[in-house]
Amino acid sequence: MTEKTTTAADTDQEAAKNPNETVVALDYPLKRGSKQVHEIVVRKPRAGALRGVSLTDVLQMEVTALNKVLPRITDPALSETELRDIDPADLFQLGGAVTGFLLPRKYREEASE
Repeated sequence: MTEKTTTAADTDQEAAKNPNETVVALDYPLKRGSKQVHEIVVRKPRAGALRGVSLTDVLQMEVTALNKVLPRITDPALSETELRDIDPADLFQLGGAVTGFLLPRKYREEASE
């Protein structure tokens, strides 16, 4: 079995294929046993994934709100323990991916121009 190496071009192509997902390359990979996780896929949250949190808190990237939402919308799924130990720069990147999905389409299109 061969491992697939993901390049920035591959990531850009995947994002173009599915606008409901964002791939976040971690600055500091997570350790899971003997393996390391270098990338996290963040899916666009549905209303159910946002239950129990304030949208304002998510948009402000409030850590407690992100810790509730991210395990529901990441692949591989992040645990609460991993989120407590994640580097702040990586948490910021993951939070940015989530908040990007919450913006109305009009604002996302303006931002991409």
